[in-house]
Amino acid sequence: MLEIKTKSFNELSTTELYDVLQLRSEVFVVEQDCVYQDIDGKDKKALHVLGYKASKLVAYTRIFKPGYYFNEASIGRVLVKQTERQHQYGYEIMNASILAIKDNYKTDEIRISAQTYLKRFYNNLNFKEVGEGYLEDGIPHINMILKT
Repeated sequence: MLEIKTKSFNELSTTELYDVLQLRSEVFVVEQDCVYQDIDGKDKKALHVLGYKASKLVAYTRIFKPGYYFNEASIGRVLVKQTERQHQYGYEIMNASILAIKDNYKTDEIRISAQTYLKRFYNNLNFKEVGEGYLEDGIPHINMILKT
């Protein structure tokens, strides 16, 4: 089980921020072989959901209030360190993120821009596909909605 911390950008220590950016780069840039601008200026407006195992950051998302990224609240930059994926931490960090949205933004509608190959994972969390697929940074994506 992960230790979950939810923090605003200003609450992150420099070490926490470094760990987040290092893990995001490890997964989204190196592992997925995708050159894109990860540091996009949106981190300052997000709440950051950090998942720790034995004091090491192994899972992460960032969440946004309704109206900032989409009309609905949203979850993005969803990741689990490659060596930790067999433990189902993706479900743990997503459930913590859904709860953080309910607690902080008082809404039950969440939209995500999901990598298409992860549709089944998000379906298991009750997200439903909406609209057509599209390319984002050269990777197939689809919008998905959760209404709890």
